[in-house]
Order: sequence, then C-alpha cells, then structure tokens
Amino acid sequence: MERRVVRRSQSQFGAPDGTRLFRRAWLPCAPRRTVVLVHGLAEHSGRYDHVGAWLATRECAVHAFDHRGHGRSEGVRGHVGAFSELLDDVEGFLEILRREHPGLPLVLVGHSMGGLITTALLSERKPDVTCAAVSGTPLELPEHVSSLRRRLARWLRRLAPQLQLSAGLDPEALSRDPSVVRDYVDDPLVFPRVTVSLATELLAAVTRTAATAFEVRVPMLLLHGEADRLCPARGSRIFHGQLHGRGHRLRVYPQLRHEIFNEPEQEQVLEDLLEWLLERER
Repeated sequence: MERRVVRRSQSQFGAPDGTRLFRRAWLPCAPRRTVVLVHGLAEHSGRYDHVGAWLATRECAVHAFDHRGHGRSEGVRGHVGAFSELLDDVEGFLEILRREHPGLPLVLVGHSMGGLITTALLSERKPDVTCAAVSGTPLELPEHVSSLRRRLARWLRRLAPQLQLSAGLDPEALSRDPSVVRDYVDDPLVFPRVTVSLATELLAAVTRTAATAFEVRVPMLLLHGEADRLCPARGSRIFHGQLHGRGHRLRVYPQLRHEIFNEPEQEQVLEDLLEWLLERER
C-alpha cells in the first residue's frame, strides 16, 4: 500500500551518441536516496511500475529508462552494435540524475540483462555510486551454449549483424503468477527477439563480467530465484564468493523463478532490498 503521494513522470533524454531514450520516474516529496532501475532483455521500464511506486513511498527517487532498441526508446529493435553502448547509456543517465538529485546517495538496481549491465559497469568503469543490487543476473553461460555455437554466432554476425533471432525467453519461466505471464505475452512493448549482434555481445559480456568480481569497489546485493531456469543462481553464488570487501550479500529465494520482483513473494523481496539499502546508509 502506498503510504505517501508518488508523482510519476515521463520524458526523453539523449544518449551519448544522440539516440533518444525514453525515461520515467517515481518521485516522493522528499527523497533520501536516488534509485536507478535497469531493466532486462526484451522488456521495458514500464514493467517496473509497482517496484518504482513501492520504493518511492519509502523515500526513494526512482528513475528508469528503456534501453536502446527496447520499449519506447529509439534504435533497431533488440539490437546494439556493442555492449559498451548499453554501459554508455547508463553512465549518461547517472550523470543526469546527479544533477537532478545533488547530494543524495545513488543506487543501481538491475534485473537480468540489466543486472549484467550493472555488474559490468561496476567492474569495468567503477561509477561513483553508493551501492548496487542485481537480480536474476546471467553470470554463467548456459550449458547448451558451446564454444562452437559462440564461434558460429560471431561468424553469422559478420554476415548479418541485424538478423533477428528468438530471445529464447519462456514466459512461463518468469513467474509463478499466471497474470504476470499473461501480461508479458500481451504487452505490445515486449519484443522477444534479439539481433545476432546483441546476442553475441551478451554472451561475450557474461563470460567477461563473471571473471571480474575482484574489480567491484562498492557493496553489492545479489538476489536470485532458486527456480530460475533462464539465468541459474549458480552464477550469482560463484560471483558473490569472489567479491572482495565488506557489505556484499547474497540472497537466493527457494521456489522463485526469474522475475523475483513479479513473484507472489515480491513484497518480501522488496523489503529485503530496502533493508539492505538502509544498512548501507548507517
């Protein structure tokens, strides 16, 4: 239940290369921290309205944007030329939010591909953020993705980088809540396909990022559903075990599937996230 008035807003901003990206916000009257939601593959920021509103009623200024080629943002659907473009976009967004909320703690919260982007940003570019939380992050390649398949994907990319393939996201694997699955399937802004270029870049990013835990300089909260078939929890467990420093935490939820913020237990997940954020501020 929303305990305070939340003001919602929508607008656009320019990515570093000029691509126009759609953004939205959930704003309380007097925020104490800024939270940036980084969404996953084939979806969009609007699927996090309940998360943004819940956090906003708890003194968080929450912001999100649609990745290029996703949702209402510009770009070829389901496509990037390089994974670094996604990192550039988040970095540019963070700079905007620092100006909009000067002096507030800045927190990243990424889901699935958004968790991979968040983790890669932390390890490769070390942005000036207070901490970061990720959920359902792909930090280990699936067993069926052999080195031969990766080589074939790289070869195909040279011939037809914008060739579209199925993203391989089984809607039933997202949540045990049938209404979540139904809404996902019926959502006109969900685009369940990726180009060969994006698929190749993501596979390479998973391998590269999984080996960089020692480069993370801020506290991380890794959340995962034990029943996640899309991005198994083993990758988060391994990554957490390799993190250095204090403040890191791993929480794996029995029975929960990939979208833990859309499971029947979502309230508990959000409470755990907020409790961890508050601990970082003490």
